Amino acid sequence: MMFKKTALLLSAAVVLSACEPSSLSDVPGRLETTIPNALPPMSMFGAPNPTPPTRSNAAIARDFLDLSFQMESGRLIPVLSRFEGPVTVAVAPGAPPTLSRDLDRLIQRLRGEARIDISRVPHGSTAASITIETLPRARMQRAVPQAACFVVPRVSSWDEFRAARGNSRTLDWTTLTTREHATVFIPNDVSPQEVRDCLHEEIGQALGPLNDLYRLPDSIFNDDNFNAVLTGFDMLILRAYYDGSLRSGMTREEVAARLPAILSRLNPAGNSATAIAPRPIDRDWILAIEEALGGRQPVPARIAAAQRAVAIATNHGWTDTRLGFSYFALGRLALSRDAETSVTAFIAAGNNFRSIDPDSIQTAHVHMQLAAFALSAGDGARALTLVNEALPAATRAENASLLATLLMIKAEALEIEGRMSEAASVRLDSLGWARYGFGRDQDVRARLTEVAALSPQNRS
Repeated sequence: MMFKKTALLLSAAVVLSACEPSSLSDVPGRLETTIPNALPPMSMFGAPNPTPPTRSNAAIARDFLDLSFQMESGRLIPVLSRFEGPVTVAVAPGAPPTLSRDLDRLIQRLRGEARIDISRVPHGSTAASITIETLPRARMQRAVPQAACFVVPRVSSWDEFRAARGNSRTLDWTTLTTREHATVFIPNDVSPQEVRDCLHEEIGQALGPLNDLYRLPDSIFNDDNFNAVLTGFDMLILRAYYDGSLRSGMTREEVAARLPAILSRLNPAGNSATAIAPRPIDRDWILAIEEALGGRQPVPARIAAAQRAVAIATNHGWTDTRLGFSYFALGRLALSRDAETSVTAFIAAGNNFRSIDPDSIQTAHVHMQLAAFALSAGDGARALTLVNEALPAATRAENASLLATLLMIKAEALEIEGRMSEAASVRLDSLGWARYGFGRDQDVRARLTEVAALSPQNRS
């Protein structure tokens, strides 16, 4: 069973509590004055604009092998498994209305970028390779706590999954030689973006890699959850997965022998890139991050876990995004307890992320947090600079909740600068993205009110 973990830490829908007044009642009439009675239509992303991978093919080959021959738990996968022949996808009745459009966009990308022979079929008309079934989140999490969504092999429905839970071998990916059937389970009572994110991650793992690696800055196969849709790197990995030179049942050594020629053909730009050996995996760092993100411990214990992750990454001399993520986790957890520690951690995270890629989605997340602090301090110009630098990455990554939050901050910053008509236009634009990113109208209204509460102009 593979599942996307509930990622409260990285959601753009978090409460920016360190910057808020003690009560949202300090924003009298905010809903009435800034939110129209009828929200604008939901905004949705158009043509995708993925960034191609920039690492060397030698590094990508290592990533491919580590993603494909090991589970997140560390268990080894003895042979490569994939679907052989055309892949079909069916959606069980009861799915949210936006799922169909997002699934069609995903399948189009898989066909065009990963060159996988994949198509939709009506539910019940044939035995689909991949079935998508939606159900209430509470019901799903009674079976798999902490899972935002998940995918299992060898079953085609929720009932089959429940019946198979007593047979661990049935649901064990490591026992597969060839993939024939898998089912993706997604909650049907979450925002359209959460549904879309689950489609990308779980269908990506149903088709290909079964592991997640924290060291990957440009991949959905990373438990930091910065990337929410399949990236250019991910599509290259999936294209290699289904290359004609590979087949189900091949060992790691057999795949490793063929990968250089495959990647050289599929990604010629990677032939000239400099290969840098990855830093080793440290299970203590992973445990510290999981404790910090897990939400099961009191906040002080989670902050201590994030500080431990920072110390481990620093002591190892890591300079990849694991160091930045450690600081980012600390910054987010310290928000409600220690604003100075939070800001310092976000700045350190931003320095790390910018050194790797100044236009990354990771940098955009840091900019959003620092822009919120600037807005709270009444520095509209600084908030605008940070937001404007982050908007392209948020758009390219198709992160509507982050995009909406950035635009809401921008609207408040424009008001501080006295640019009232611009602020009204930007705020209206933010609401369309918020409807996709946050879902329910009341959640959209609450988020807008929450961001408004950051501005000194709205605090009594």
